[in-house]
Amino acid sequence: MRGSYDVVVNSRRLQYKFTVRRNITIVRGQSATGKTTLVDMIRDCNENGIDSGVTIRCARDCVVLSGQNWQRDMVELENCIVFIDEGHNFVLSQDFAKAIRNSSNYYVIVTRERLENIPYSVDEIYGIRISGKYAELKSAYHEFYQLYENVPYDGSRSIREIITEDSNSGYQFFSEVAQSSGMTCNAAAGKSNVASVVMNSAGPLLIVADGAAFGPEMERITELMKIREDIFLYLPESFEWLILQSGLIAKEHLADILAKPYDYVDSEKYFSWEQFFTVVLQDSTKGTAYQYTKSRLNPVYLHENNKMKILAAMSSLSALLGR
Repeated sequence: MRGSYDVVVNSRRLQYKFTVRRNITIVRGQSATGKTTLVDMIRDCNENGIDSGVTIRCARDCVVLSGQNWQRDMVELENCIVFIDEGHNFVLSQDFAKAIRNSSNYYVIVTRERLENIPYSVDEIYGIRISGKYAELKSAYHEFYQLYENVPYDGSRSIREIITEDSNSGYQFFSEVAQSSGMTCNAAAGKSNVASVVMNSAGPLLIVADGAAFGPEMERITELMKIREDIFLYLPESFEWLILQSGLIAKEHLADILAKPYDYVDSEKYFSWEQFFTVVLQDSTKGTAYQYTKSRLNPVYLHENNKMKILAAMSSLSALLGR
């Protein structure tokens, strides 16, 4: 399944209205904020139809998955938006992560747990707020993301260290940038290690990670940021997305792909948007001077003019890293 879907769930007293854009959406927050009510309304509508007093408006079927028979029930679901309420521990399992990989469904998971086995986006973590007489989904990290988008680095401190989540092409690029800017660059050897690397770093520091899959780590990183004021974040979809944004690569329909990835990312083929953008970049550069591999960075991307174009795509961070 691909695409962006508006979901409106109505009863006489409540309305939930939100948009699902990716294969994984996380809904979290404290008790009594309406998360379980949303899932219960969808379940009631599925089981009792018009007699439930609940209506669902969506271009795809919205269903609820629960119980010990979740694996059996999943087999029958195709091209649906599947809701899972908190308290179902199967979402923490490797079996569940394996089952939803290459699935044609989108999943909306209500949980306060870190789903370490699932690569969900920092942009698809939501809480529920009350707006007037209706309830609507709002990003639990909405204000934080706005700061990241507009002011990831305020210029008040000299960054000493860049931390990347792995040692692949992204690390190789930022290592070169750091060296030329008088900084150090260290790879965390996996996104789950980023928080511990940060705790052992003196700072000020900049974390660069793939936002498309960094969702499970956001709570730990934001807690560290509350304690320390010398941590800054840059979370593009992926390093490959950053290169595609730079204008270095020519590809038909690329502008539309970057503007509306959800219309192109097939959930059956790609577990995360990071995987999709990697394939787009590899396919677009195959057999050219810009041929891209994830494990080893093509030196052409470190040529001064190309490097500056990639840094320019990082908006306000370009001045810091391109000096």
